[in-house]
This record gives sequence, C-alpha cells and structure tokens, in this order.
Amino acid sequence: MADPTYLTGQLLVAMPQMDDPRFARSVVFMCAHNADGAMGIVINKVVEEPSLTELLKQLGIENNGFSDGRVHFGGPVETGRGFVLHSTDYAESATLVVEGGFSLTATMDVLRAIGKGEGPSKSLLALGYAGWGPGQLDAEIQANGWLQVAADHDLIFDAGHDDKWKRAIGKLGVDPFALSGDAGHA
Repeated sequence: MADPTYLTGQLLVAMPQMDDPRFARSVVFMCAHNADGAMGIVINKVVEEPSLTELLKQLGIENNGFSDGRVHFGGPVETGRGFVLHSTDYAESATLVVEGGFSLTATMDVLRAIGKGEGPSKSLLALGYAGWGPGQLDAEIQANGWLQVAADHDLIFDAGHDDKWKRAIGKLGVDPFALSGDAGHA
C-alpha cells in the first residue's frame, strides 16, 4: 500500500490563480511522488503538431489503421522525449505500474505496439513531463498552488481536453473561482 502522504496515482489540479503559464489550468497525473521528488504528465494540454499519426510516420513506425490521436504537452522537462500513460493491459520490462490501474512506458516498443494495434486499450502520448525536486511539490501544495483529486480513466483518457481542468476541479464539489490562493491560518 502506498504512503498516503504522497500523491502517486492521483491528479494535481492547478489552482485558478496559478500564474506559471506552463501549468495554468493544468491537470497532472502523478506517476511518482516520494521523498526524492515527483514526476507527472500533464493530461489536458495538447500540442498543435505533430499528431500521433504524423509522429509515428516521422519515427518510421508502421501504422496499421490506427485512428489519429493527439500528442500532449506532458510538461516542461525533456520535451523531446515521449511518454505513454496507459491502461494496465499492456506491459513490458520498462513499464512503470502506477496505482489505480495506470501504467507509464517511455520506449519505442510501446509506440510500435500502438501502431500495430497491439498496444494498450487506452493511452495518452505526451512529450515531456512535469518534475519536482525533493520537497518542491509539497511546498507548492502548501502555498495553495495545487489541489489533489482522485484519478479516473474517463477523465484521463477521454478526448475532451478543453474542459478537463474544470471537470477535475469539479470532482471536489466546489466552484473553482470561489477558491482563494491565500493560505488560511487558525
């Protein structure tokens, strides 16, 4: 069982007043979070180009009728590297299994499997990731930069990117614009 003080397998939702343009209105799936730092994939921001079909073609990967998908901006770290967040029905030796029925694979093999129609049933390809050093994310949360909500497959893998932030924050049952960025003190 995971340490409840860490957010692996959860969603981070940027507070409405987040002023960092890389993360404003972002929803981040947390792939890893521990004393050494944190790593996640932004799930609600897509890049204009390339599409998944174009990317597979650029990489010389066969595409046997795979329907086109969007490539996501996963975060500002290693933006030239691809990461596939996916369902657990696909695994290889390099796959990181994350709590809640999610996995992360960052190899060409997962892209080849997707192109052949043999990949995971649900997937999201992202370029780059969001990363935090030891204690950095915890400090941002304490400064009211982020909210945490439970992750679910529908929110992560559906194509409705434009309203994912609003739907994620809505899981808390509050109006996002009623939230204050000021820390409360008793």
